[in-house]
Amino acid sequence: MKKLFLLFLAMLALVANAQQKREFRGAWIQCVNGQFQGMGTQKMQQTLTYQLDELQKDGVNAIIFQVRPECDALYESSLEPWSRFLTGQQGKAPSPYWDPLQWMIDQCHQRGMELHAWINPYRAKTKGTSMLASNHVAMKHPEWCFDYDGLKILNPAYKENRDFICEVAKDIVTRYDVDGIHMDDYFYPYPAAGQTIPDEAIYQQYGKSFRTIGDWRRNNVNMFIKQFYETIHAAKPWVKVGISPFGIYRNKKNSATGSNTNGLQNYDDLYADVILWVNQGWLDYCVPQIYWEIGNKAADYDTLIRWWNEYAGARPLFIGEDIERTVKNRDPKNASQHQQAAKRRLSEQMQNVQGTVLWYAKAAVDNTGNYGTNLRQNYWRYPALQPLMPFIDKTQPAKPRKVKPVWTRDGYILFWTAPKSKKWSDEATKYAVYRFAKGEKVNVNDPSKLVTVTSNTYYKLPYSAGRTKYYYVVTSLNRLQNESKPAKKAVKL
Repeated sequence: MKKLFLLFLAMLALVANAQQKREFRGAWIQCVNGQFQGMGTQKMQQTLTYQLDELQKDGVNAIIFQVRPECDALYESSLEPWSRFLTGQQGKAPSPYWDPLQWMIDQCHQRGMELHAWINPYRAKTKGTSMLASNHVAMKHPEWCFDYDGLKILNPAYKENRDFICEVAKDIVTRYDVDGIHMDDYFYPYPAAGQTIPDEAIYQQYGKSFRTIGDWRRNNVNMFIKQFYETIHAAKPWVKVGISPFGIYRNKKNSATGSNTNGLQNYDDLYADVILWVNQGWLDYCVPQIYWEIGNKAADYDTLIRWWNEYAGARPLFIGEDIERTVKNRDPKNASQHQQAAKRRLSEQMQNVQGTVLWYAKAAVDNTGNYGTNLRQNYWRYPALQPLMPFIDKTQPAKPRKVKPVWTRDGYILFWTAPKSKKWSDEATKYAVYRFAKGEKVNVNDPSKLVTVTSNTYYKLPYSAGRTKYYYVVTSLNRLQNESKPAKKAVKL
């Protein structure tokens, strides 16, 4: 029995060593697939509550929630109409009334999670939308848009569109306590057979100083990304700007520094020069959508994660992973299991990879291929803090005050008081709680000792008979999860 117990402890130690204390563990919750359309307020809240509860058990610490799929809003906005993906009709407010973005912020923060508001910058109408509200930007300014393959797109060439998107984003971050604002991979539209982007005349008028129309289009997007980043950080310096590009930057046949792949390209086909944005610091994190499996002939996951690790390390790099494709493909080196473990090993080997974002949240919640079970029992068994972003801020807040265990009607509770602060960078917005057994070295860098990350100023202790001594350590975290020195308290449980 003793040998089995020691083996169990050794296995736990291996899990802890494989985990990082700081890791972005995100999940995308999308609306554009219609999963919430016409669901109604109560049912949607119940559905999201269940998803968030399950994702929290899986170890997820950040939710990327789609709030603007087609120049519309899943939040109260004076600039854009309510989304049809919420109520079934664009411009129609939800009834009973609620604000999904505010509700999600509250729910995520209660669970110690971050909430990143996900917008699509240029898409003004999806193929399935037949009617636009009178206050929609494409109705008010049809001259700002072009039609392409059943879509309406805000033309990236126009300054008016850059200004408008930035105004919308500034409105979100100013009025809502979001932790990040996130763009997906839709810049210029994905190429469609037989379709041509109708901007040749504008290029002839305004873009002749550029060598090609492609260079001009890339510059249009570059100007927007730079303006967007500066707009967000001028409004709220701590709000993280994240971009999730298509998984291939360039193929080797098009560029000597490209990846050994053969697929659609950000640079050449979507006019998105993502590596320029990373190196210029026009984003705070990058999440390439490497949705393919290991061994894919056109776009091998192994090849791509190594490429992004090499070329996109100037800003925190997280990997966008497709759960369903991961679990439906066999591990090339072990046909008895799917590819989750192999992808985790690759991620851990990459020096610049600091996290994963799951496509999509519901697949994790549904535990497709036991993916969620593997997260909660193994890979994300212990909580994790967010990766550091010293290029935004590296201020260390003061440690919590008056840490004290108190008996209450609800049980034995460890209470503390927030430290004093004078500005946003030294304000404690969350706390990390660690537990150490008597005789153990207090090491807050050991991820297996982190028991919770919470926005509360209390933690319910797991009291048993009051005979075993433990040391609890509480640290303050500011908005970027820079951590204070520890405040320690001995308790008997």
